[in-house]
Amino acid sequence: MIRAWPRVSVRRTCQALVVGSLLASPLAMAHPHGWIDMSVRVITNDDGAVTGLHQTWRMDPFYSLVVMEELQQVPGTSLEQGLDQWGSEIRNNLPPQHYFTEVRIGDKPQTFGEVTEYTALERDGRLTFMFILPLTSPQPLSGQVLEYQVFDPTYYIEMVHEEEGDEPSPQALILNGEPDCTLSVLPADPDPEKVLQASLLDVDEEGEPGLGRHFAETGRVDCR
Repeated sequence: MIRAWPRVSVRRTCQALVVGSLLASPLAMAHPHGWIDMSVRVITNDDGAVTGLHQTWRMDPFYSLVVMEELQQVPGTSLEQGLDQWGSEIRNNLPPQHYFTEVRIGDKPQTFGEVTEYTALERDGRLTFMFILPLTSPQPLSGQVLEYQVFDPTYYIEMVHEEEGDEPSPQALILNGEPDCTLSVLPADPDPEKVLQASLLDVDEEGEPGLGRHFAETGRVDCR
């Protein structure tokens, strides 16, 4: 079971600030301009050490619709081939951004190996990208706390855990093979100035480096 705190959607907060302040007109101007619903499965080996994170990203419906229409218009290419190409492009673009992921075990930041296992598909009208992000080396979990954040550094895209109502879904964070750990998803708590800063960014503007970190939820696996 995942422990959770009350959640407030940051994208809704940004939009409300734009409307309330009258500093920008269309909501489309405010960052973020799309979102991804994600779920994370922490993978462990037979010794209980963490070997990687299996991540599932579901793209927002509008982005999914636009890309699906484009893929279906490519002559001589099946939808399956188009999805494979789309998945390869995502996979190839993520390494310079560290796969949008930061992981810490205790106070030690973790590094990642190359993503070789991934797939792209369409499910219920949503484009979905799944991949295994391996740690450079297995890390013991016993007596440790693992925390991760997944975010777009520029906050062009908001990334949130899958939810049911106002709480994380039971499938939003899963741990394999270590039943004594406590799982929780902590909501983002950005400074109001950062929220306003994001809300005023135009679609063609990039946020300051690291802006997305202020809006990132934190997944926690506590095995102490």
